[in-house]
Amino acid sequence: MAPETKHLEVTLDTHVESVNLAEEMCVRVAEAAGFNEDECYRIGMSVREGVINAFHYGNQEKPEKKIHLAIELTGERMVIRVMDEGKGFRLNDVPDPLAEENLLSTSGRGIFLMKAFMDEFDVLPGRTGGAELVMAKRLPLLGSTSNNGNGNTGSSDAAPHQEA
Repeated sequence: MAPETKHLEVTLDTHVESVNLAEEMCVRVAEAAGFNEDECYRIGMSVREGVINAFHYGNQEKPEKKIHLAIELTGERMVIRVMDEGKGFRLNDVPDPLAEENLLSTSGRGIFLMKAFMDEFDVLPGRTGGAELVMAKRLPLLGSTSNNGNGNTGSSDAAPHQEA
């Protein structure tokens, strides 16, 4: 790991409130890392989908199980890991939501979004026995202007996201 690597790891309860908490944490880290508003939204949505899957499919909404979230910032990318304590699954076993026979099914859409929104996505056997989702997004280039993704530094819609 590069000397600039920063690491944050939390254990979340298997409660629906953990979804919003995980998303908020990752979006704040992404903002601090210099991602624009659109990229922060994509990262947040990916984390939301991953934690919902851990909550519902992995831990089967059992409160005695935990969801493990790890965020790592290296010099090149932001890596997010979401781990559950379920049975695990293989990525190849998830139905393609774009296949004609699956168009009306909701299964597989979250994984489809995570793959689309992140630069890297994989599912590994988790150290807790369940699945470990690994997502990564390349950091924005230094010196590029993000301006919250809208081209204006003084945009009124950026103000509600700031804290005093």
